[in-house]
Amino acid sequence: LPEARVAPLVLLYLLGLRALVHVAHRQLLTQPPVAGPRDFSALRARVYLHKITAIGPRTVGSPQNEVLAVNYLLEQIRAIERESTDAHKISVDIQRPTGSFSIDFLGGFTSYYANITNVVVKLEPRNGAEHAVLSNCHFDSVPNTPGASDDAVSCAVMLEILNTVSKSSEPLQHAVIFLFNGAEENILQASHGFITQHEWAKSIRAFINLEAAGVGGKELVFQTGPENPWLVQAYVDAAKHPFASVVAQEIFQSGIIPADTDFRIYRDFGNVPGIDLAFIENGYIYHTKYDTSDRILTDSIQRAGDNILAVLKYLATSDKLAKSFEYRHGNVVFFDVLGVFVLAYPARVGTIMNYITAAVAFLYLSKKVLQPKTRAIHNLKKLFSALGLTLLSWVCTLVTVLLVALFVSVIGRSLSWYAHFYVAVFLYGTAAAAELILVHTLAKKFFYESVHEQYLGDFFDASLMIWSIALAVITQMGLCSAFICTLWVAFPLLAKIIVHREFSQKGATMKFVMMYMLGMFVPYLYMMYLSWTVFEMFTPIMGRSGSEILPDVVLAGFIVVITMILSSYFINFIYLVKSTKATLVTLTTVFVVTLILVCSGIFFPYSSDAANPKPKRVFLQHTSRRFHDLDGNVVKHDSGIWINGFDYNGISHITPHIPEINDTIRTLCEEQAPFCGFPWILPVHFMFRLVKNWYLPAPEIFLRSPILFKVLSKEQKSLNSVRLSFEVSGPSHMSLYIRPHEGSALSTWSLGDGVPVTSLGGDYFVFYSRGLQAAPWRFWLELRVPEEHSNGIVSLAIAAHYFFGEDQKSPQLYALMERFPNWTCSSGWSCTYDLFVF
Repeated sequence: LPEARVAPLVLLYLLGLRALVHVAHRQLLTQPPVAGPRDFSALRARVYLHKITAIGPRTVGSPQNEVLAVNYLLEQIRAIERESTDAHKISVDIQRPTGSFSIDFLGGFTSYYANITNVVVKLEPRNGAEHAVLSNCHFDSVPNTPGASDDAVSCAVMLEILNTVSKSSEPLQHAVIFLFNGAEENILQASHGFITQHEWAKSIRAFINLEAAGVGGKELVFQTGPENPWLVQAYVDAAKHPFASVVAQEIFQSGIIPADTDFRIYRDFGNVPGIDLAFIENGYIYHTKYDTSDRILTDSIQRAGDNILAVLKYLATSDKLAKSFEYRHGNVVFFDVLGVFVLAYPARVGTIMNYITAAVAFLYLSKKVLQPKTRAIHNLKKLFSALGLTLLSWVCTLVTVLLVALFVSVIGRSLSWYAHFYVAVFLYGTAAAAELILVHTLAKKFFYESVHEQYLGDFFDASLMIWSIALAVITQMGLCSAFICTLWVAFPLLAKIIVHREFSQKGATMKFVMMYMLGMFVPYLYMMYLSWTVFEMFTPIMGRSGSEILPDVVLAGFIVVITMILSSYFINFIYLVKSTKATLVTLTTVFVVTLILVCSGIFFPYSSDAANPKPKRVFLQHTSRRFHDLDGNVVKHDSGIWINGFDYNGISHITPHIPEINDTIRTLCEEQAPFCGFPWILPVHFMFRLVKNWYLPAPEIFLRSPILFKVLSKEQKSLNSVRLSFEVSGPSHMSLYIRPHEGSALSTWSLGDGVPVTSLGGDYFVFYSRGLQAAPWRFWLELRVPEEHSNGIVSLAIAAHYFFGEDQKSPQLYALMERFPNWTCSSGWSCTYDLFVF
């Protein structure tokens, strides 16, 4: 085959698939929205969205969250109630729960909340209903962001769904409970307060959780269950614009993504199955000041509303909801096909299909050994030579590209692709493709004399064997994502059978190539579709994954894996073409030019483009620290602005703009203090090396509402057990850090279920938040202590975080933040850290 025709054909084939994938991802609605009075209206929902975000950042405990947002929601709910039909009854309740629980998220910690806010609405038939389906959103936001996508738009969608359903004359069989929860960003506290304490929670048989990991776009179903396959079927039957993937579910539940949702709370503490949806597009501005309502397309709101309304109505009229316990067993394989429809089938059926597909493939491969002995040995040698070369090419490619990524990271050019994704494709993708082709070109030159003998046989069979083994292993592991391997075994095998006659009669013609590529269309299209979804989710995460992970190595690894997958059935073409010289020269040239440009720094990682910002995230905490000894004396006292860059680059790009933030002010760990003596708001210390934090000396902050910490009592419970009781008054957000001394152990406490949970590193972390008003926080610790404890039994530190109000930003902090370049998104607040020894 002539290289001049085959190489462009393969490139056009892949570009054509990419174009189809792009269209599928960007087409939000498969049909124009209807605008009837009883249909979901994105325009009405957008009005709700504008009003909620106009309140500003809605941090838990702030008047904006606890008063203004709540009042607006109640005002709209009352207006909807006045216009509802006689077929429905609407009840409204304001819940302000107090509680505590432990969670293994972020390495493990305990959460305590007091007087936080839930707005709960129940829509039910006039005569009431025994069972209910829950729809959940949260109206609070992280500090310093309007929180349009996370999660005001979901609350706007729910208000419009409530409005639409309440005006319908069609009676529901079951109740629909709309929970507008006011403390999700505080690590799922409000949902816990609702599901464990509210009287309506007992009637809930299923839920839909509306979340965001990006700004707008399509809402992806990325978690379902646990088990309860009827819920997936409800989505399949009802959703008008489906977008769902069991692959996303298994990736998310693996813990690779450092995030969690209220889904976990309802599942673990309420024992209720559900569906978790999230907007995933444009995660670059998730949790930033750019998360504004104007960035969310009306079509995006419409498709979310159409889907959720349809699924809620389906569940509220389903007989299975009342008997959900009868349908709870079994997992489901589910995936959408380019957003047009969803394929879903029981996992047990998938297991059978997978094993049958693998068995057929192994049966096909066995023909190589079901020959006379001499021929069988010859066939096996050829097969395992091809297998060895394929694996060798993959290993060489992976090592080479990762070394390039490591080099780019070491010279300080990490994340050059963050604002220009195709730089990563031109840098790592071309390197991967060139290395693969080079290995096989050398193998062809030195080990294979007969080109035609290799046509599809050995290297096709080697790839088929790899995919078949992967299929069997992943199925045995119980992963539903094994269906991908089924596609990569069944369709290529079918394609080979179809093209075999053409090749055997006419040899390697362009018609044969076209037929072969057409046979590969389904697995290649789906892999491109899936991989682009993964890239869309993971690429922005690299900008907020901490200083420990090398983002270039991670992304380069992803690109190599995708390249290996996409090349697996095209390796044969290297042995069919007369030469690969032009292809290798082109790929190498693109790689070298891109590498030179990356090394020169021409691709700046961040962007302040108003239409499409991709900012660098920085946290600044103006901190006052006091360290007390066993007698209560202050042995150390300092103040400074503690700076954390949320990505691998640290502050290297900021130093030229603010010279005093440099490597001379790197933080030092206070070894005797829990969490190194710094006021972590959450236990994410494992994501940030201390050498990648900076502590800029600054004047002491004088707070109008300082923290008050009191020891209430010390009780000797037994010969070797002591109970310490405390009372704390302070701002809406506080962190408690506990480190028992050597020989001592924390045996129980008044928090969570009474069983202390350690964080990574061995210290204990307690996250506290409260609503607008709450009584002082009282808690106790019980420790087993040694006979000799002259140096104390426990170190306890309390950090106070001022996220809003007059104490939020000191003049020095405000002045420093003003100097940050416009391609950064800086979030700042004041805090204190007080260490005590008992």
